[in-house]
Amino acid sequence: MAIDEARLDGLLHRVVLDLGATVHAANVVIGDKLGLYKELAELGPATPGELAARMGAPERFVAEWLAGQAAGGYVTYEPATGRYRLSEEQAFALADESSPAFVPGAFQLAAASIRDEPAVTAAVRAGTGMAWQHHNDDVFQGCERFFRPAYAANLVDQWIPALDGVEERLLAGARVADVGCGHGVSTILLARAYPASSVVGFDAHGASVDWARKAASDAGVADLARFEVAAAADFPGSGYDLVCMFDCLHDMGDPVGAAEHVRASLAPGGTWLLVEPAAGDCVEDNFNPVGRAYYGFSTLLCVPSSLSQQVGLALGAQAGEARLREVAAQAGFTSFHRAAQTPFNHVYEARP
Repeated sequence: MAIDEARLDGLLHRVVLDLGATVHAANVVIGDKLGLYKELAELGPATPGELAARMGAPERFVAEWLAGQAAGGYVTYEPATGRYRLSEEQAFALADESSPAFVPGAFQLAAASIRDEPAVTAAVRAGTGMAWQHHNDDVFQGCERFFRPAYAANLVDQWIPALDGVEERLLAGARVADVGCGHGVSTILLARAYPASSVVGFDAHGASVDWARKAASDAGVADLARFEVAAAADFPGSGYDLVCMFDCLHDMGDPVGAAEHVRASLAPGGTWLLVEPAAGDCVEDNFNPVGRAYYGFSTLLCVPSSLSQQVGLALGAQAGEARLREVAAQAGFTSFHRAAQTPFNHVYEARP
């Protein structure tokens, strides 16, 4: 065997980067759950002892955590004073949950997904999938916190206005179904922005529906947003002016069947809003950092979920526009186009 030393060194360099990133993810989750980022942002430049005293935490642990964060570029170290601080950009991304760039939720989802690796591996060996509800609770919470910043930044201000005539109908009073709503972030955003409309969120996971109901109550929109346990293929009601699916179609066992039910539930002139992870149509189009992350999540979460259901089409998180267009056409939609996009999502508008 002839080994190219330069190529091997390049691979091993990537391995070191990935190994550090893997354990770093858990350290971000620790910093988020303990409030270390938020406390450091409020405190300003601080020694490990000062931050530890403020947190009531062991100084030695805090010192190690801070050093690791600085090595990864997530915290700024000042050698002259021995203090650590968050730059404005670091605080915006790591300590401010209202920020559109808030990232700890993504790490919570990643760390929680890795935690379920043994169950995923066992399911693959058995030739089966792994149902969504069999994951640990941090997967559900991390998923909500991962998607929330993008939805809060874009749904009402960018995505809805990009749809033909939809915003006007919502302002006047429309019937809306948010299918696969999870913890209800998107449902609550729609209900708050369009109080004249009737908005209902559906999800097959009962625990997520319970969470969504409490979240709506906490947000003061319990009278505007209601939630029911129902699957995408049989959610109740008809005459919906807008049916939404946010980052969930690719997880479904039978996305064509779900899309057919959406079409049947729409009012005349109704719209299907489909938001899916950004992806190119060819595998190699997705050989980039975003595609790599989505393929990783999809292997641990999305494909096993679909394979655990009837049909098990397993679109995966990088299905691409052409494949999604094909699903919509098979379900009887005659109009399908990309209405908006972000670096992480493509937004599609479909009509019968």
